[in-house]
Amino acid sequence: MSSSDIPRRALLTVALVALAGCGFTPVYGPGGGGAALRAAIRPTEPDTDLTFAFVRQFEERLGRAVVPMWELDYTIVTSDEALAIDGSNNITRYNIEGWIDWTVTPVGSSSVMLSGRDSTFTSYSATGSTISTLESERDAQRRLARILADKVVTRLLAEAATLAQ
Repeated sequence: MSSSDIPRRALLTVALVALAGCGFTPVYGPGGGGAALRAAIRPTEPDTDLTFAFVRQFEERLGRAVVPMWELDYTIVTSDEALAIDGSNNITRYNIEGWIDWTVTPVGSSSVMLSGRDSTFTSYSATGSTISTLESERDAQRRLARILADKVVTRLLAEAATLAQ
């Protein structure tokens, strides 16, 4: 063991002791709330390609709810913005910004247990043919939906104890 490894190991040990002392519990570990959310949340039915991609990623992360305990209601709003313009005034790159407002309620109730707002963005190139530009835009929208779903799932896992009450 080199002398440079000693400070790293000491720092790692101190960090692990601090985490243990603060009540840190892995979300999927013993006593974690992540398992309670598996296949327990039903998102609102998708009605667009964007919301379909969102629900697909959400269910991939948490599983499809067979007998749901909670319902996830959400609204996704997007905005396109020109990002790069060439010397001929042609737009060559776009940003798609997306926001999601979401709430989790018990099935059959209107009492909101959790809610939040998340946002992100993706970009795509508009330098190819019309067909390739359209496919690039669709791909960017799918990526945006997946990122938003991951953000919502992360928030739900972090707040799993609130839903378990």
